Order: sequence, then C-alpha cells, then structure tokens
Amino acid sequence: MDEKTLIAKRVALELRDARLVNLGIGLPTLVARYLPAGTNVFFQSENGIIGMEPVPEEGLENADLSDAGGSPIGAVPGAASFDSAVSFGLIRGGHLDVTVLGGLQVDEEGRLANWMVPGKMVPGMGGAMDLVSGAKRVIVAMQHSAKGESKIVKRCTLPLTSVRRVDLVVTDLAVLEPTESGLLLKETAPGVSVAQVLAATGCELIVPATVPAMPIDA
Repeated sequence: MDEKTLIAKRVALELRDARLVNLGIGLPTLVARYLPAGTNVFFQSENGIIGMEPVPEEGLENADLSDAGGSPIGAVPGAASFDSAVSFGLIRGGHLDVTVLGGLQVDEEGRLANWMVPGKMVPGMGGAMDLVSGAKRVIVAMQHSAKGESKIVKRCTLPLTSVRRVDLVVTDLAVLEPTESGLLLKETAPGVSVAQVLAATGCELIVPATVPAMPIDA
C-alpha cells in the first residue's frame, strides 16, 4: 500500500454517518474512495457541490463535474450544485462538520501552514483559511516528511493558514492529536515503531505508555 492510500484509509475511519465533509485538493480527495461499508457521508467541494463521489469508472468523466482542483468527480443521486457564494456561506457559517486538508507544516501547537509553497508561484490561499476557521473539525492529511525534512515542526516557518489548532493530523507514519500540552502520539502506522516516528519528527511528542498501530492493514 502506498503512503497516500494509507493516509486516506486512516482518515476515512474518522468520518461518521450524515456528516457534511469537505475534501481539500490533492491527497484528501482520495478519502472518498475508502469510506467504511455502510457509512453515508455527504462530501462538499468549495467550488459548489454537495454529494460528490469518485468517478464510477474510467470514461465516465463529465467536463461540468469537477472538484476544487479541477479533477473529475461523480455525483450521487440528489446531489446539489450551487455558486461559490453559497458554498462559502456554508463554510464560513460553521455548517461543515469536517474538513480534510493537506499540509506543508504543522507545529507543536497544532497550527497548520498549507497554502504557500516555497519557490513556487501560487494563486493564493484559496479556501483553506475559511475551511480551517469555519469547520467544526479539522483533519490534516499529509506525509510526515518531504525532501528529507520533517513537516511536523516546533514552529511553522511558512505563513500560517489559521491560528486555530487543528483537531487531528494523519501522516504515513503516525496519527497525532494536537492538545494544549503539545502533540500526542495516538497511533503509529503498520510496521512503524515509536522510535521511527520520533526520529522523523521535528519537535517533541507526548508519548503514552502504549501506542497502538493504525487499525488498518498495511
């Protein structure tokens, strides 16, 4: 199983029935593929749809149906489409139960930086700031390290997306829960030791006496 699939499968276990869930661009969009059987979730995309789903099969793409990143999506029966004003009214109004976002850095206080890519021109922060501020629960789905450097850091060196503490961080190595005392190591990925997580992390973690493995197969 590749790293992105592992992360998406673990995030999917956090979703509950009848929740309104926003999936950010990139890795988070994979979460929709791995919902546990029987879980009924309404996926929202900030460009204006509730009820999106993965394209059922190759060849059924529709140019008028895409997520916020422009990738093709499907739509469940009864899906609703609307303009950006309504979409961001939902987000800013606190109606989203969960948002799942990618990340460039998360610091030991649980603050996220995810919109400015060093050395690259970006069009702006998009809806990330609204999503982190407006959603009831914020889950960050990202790889633990990039180019040999940890993305879990003592202090973010990139511009913050929000001063709000996120609720959960799922990486290819671990599940971390930001708390007032710091980042709590809740789970390790299958086959990954606590020592490996600590070695790959750029700040101190709170480590319980027992740390279970993620409840998914490798």
